[in-house]
Amino acid sequence: MAGVLSGLKRLYLTIYNWTVFVGWLQVFFLAVKTLKESGHQHVYDAVEKPLLLAQSAAILEIIHGLVGLVRSPVSATLPQIGSRLYVAWGILWSFPEVRTHVLVSSLVISWSITEIIRYSFFGTKEAFGSAPSWLLWLRYSTFLLLYPTGITSEVGLIYNALPFIKESAKYSVLMPNKWNFSFDYYYVAFVVLGVYVPGSPHMYTYMLGQRKKALSKSKKE
Repeated sequence: MAGVLSGLKRLYLTIYNWTVFVGWLQVFFLAVKTLKESGHQHVYDAVEKPLLLAQSAAILEIIHGLVGLVRSPVSATLPQIGSRLYVAWGILWSFPEVRTHVLVSSLVISWSITEIIRYSFFGTKEAFGSAPSWLLWLRYSTFLLLYPTGITSEVGLIYNALPFIKESAKYSVLMPNKWNFSFDYYYVAFVVLGVYVPGSPHMYTYMLGQRKKALSKSKKE
């Protein structure tokens, strides 16, 4: 029985990883194609649907960690996925004014390359029990460049959205109202930006530690 459950788990995770891999591959292809043919102003419109689907699918990874399907700690997974969902839905989807910014292109390229490598690595590992050394190296090395470019793009887009968040008052609950309650989405954006200050170096340091551990283990094997 345990063997059957283990097999089903591996099958599910294999299908999940390769399905999301295809989604991010589509995002990357459309982004590069649009950059070449139309310019950065049109990148978001070209990738919107696959981007939102692929990024939203990552919510399942939090569930995977909570139920024990994977060993990744939820404490590390949740902030990364949460910040990306905030940028994807709470900024880009919610405020069209920032969609033509050049940082959308650097964001999409950074995210998609990272995820193409990550999902192919885990998809291969689940399907065959291990991944080739070159893919392992890519999985634990490309973040050295792509994490800073991705984070810079995220922060830059949130910052550029601030005037539009304030002007529109979208998602805000203003006083007076029958609930005697107020909520200002504009200040939420500032809080999120503030979290990036300690959060980004912490995550980068965490990933450096993961890289050292993974590559050292690979050399021993």
